[in-house]
Amino acid sequence: MGLKKAIVITNGELEQLQAGDYLETTDVVQMTNGNANSITVGQPVYVSDNDTVDLAQADAVGTKSVFGLVVDATVAANAPGGVQTDGSLSSANWTTVTGSAALTAGAEYYLDAAAAGKLTETPPSGAGEFVAPVGTGISETEIEINIERTVKL
Repeated sequence: MGLKKAIVITNGELEQLQAGDYLETTDVVQMTNGNANSITVGQPVYVSDNDTVDLAQADAVGTKSVFGLVVDATVAANAPGGVQTDGSLSSANWTTVTGSAALTAGAEYYLDAAAAGKLTETPPSGAGEFVAPVGTGISETEIEINIERTVKL
């Protein structure tokens, strides 16, 4: 098979994808916040019911499967909001999610076992906890979401 070029629509016309251009493939799904409190940008969530998410945590089977990271600044309880499942997510402040205002470029981020809706650079290590890789810091403000399968310790 030979090298193939993607066809895109530019200004209403079909054309081959030009050298240096790329296709953005970021998935954002609208889900309902099933938590009793607001959830904020960057917080990891799991699917808790039909079209509903809640804060994920790496300490139990029912909460360990990260579906994605919240993309909206704030999503009120029982309100709809965006959850991003891949690609890069940017936020000016990561304090609520990591405990630090900035991410560490190159650091791997895991679902926290100690607190719901948190990410940590240190993978869980306690018996019965789950190692759930979520993504990699690519700058102080941006994470590349790469959710992987969990491993029970």
